[in-house]
Amino acid sequence: MTYTPEVRERLEQDAKEIIGRYPKTRSALLPLLHLVQSEDGYVSDDGQEFCAEMLGLSKAEVVGVSTFYTMYKRKPMGDYHVGVCINTLCAVMGGDQIWDELSEHAGVGHDETTPDGKVSLERLECNAACDFAPVMMVNWEFFDNQTPASAKQLVDDLRDGKEISPTRGPKKLCTFKEASRVLSGLPDGLAADGPSASGPSLEGLKIAKANGWKAPEAP
Repeated sequence: MTYTPEVRERLEQDAKEIIGRYPKTRSALLPLLHLVQSEDGYVSDDGQEFCAEMLGLSKAEVVGVSTFYTMYKRKPMGDYHVGVCINTLCAVMGGDQIWDELSEHAGVGHDETTPDGKVSLERLECNAACDFAPVMMVNWEFFDNQTPASAKQLVDDLRDGKEISPTRGPKKLCTFKEASRVLSGLPDGLAADGPSASGPSLEGLKIAKANGWKAPEAP
């Protein structure tokens, strides 16, 4: 796969905007990897070469970074990348069962994609949302308080093209490529859309306000 002149021109324009934010160009490698992933659906060989060229790095340096972080994929992911948290609390609350049943239901395993290209699955270590366990994510948007049945229904609805809204955050669910573009530092304007915290996450704040508690002032 080689980028067409039109795609190459667009990627270079975006890359230059991102690189310009950093005092040292090599510091832009992580967002640039998200940028090429937003084009290809994974970090392709062409994408790695593009990053190396734009940043004046060797391809080996780029590959060393892109293969270290799990958010950079080595093969095409689905339009909707579904992550199931299997870390301690989510696992105890049913995350392991959700993963087992969902993987069997979809017919794919970790970092594998359904034949129709719609959905890929990933075992996630932590979604940092323990108060809503067990939690899943779709393209890094939260789906809280899941069960095996709701997880399977979610994947079926995604494959059927139905409109799905996350539990918190934006009402619109973006694609994996669109999410990767946002992670590269090119916003989609939805960052402030919908509540990011609700329910159990706010209980401590409510108790503090009711009792007049405040955080210690900085010295």
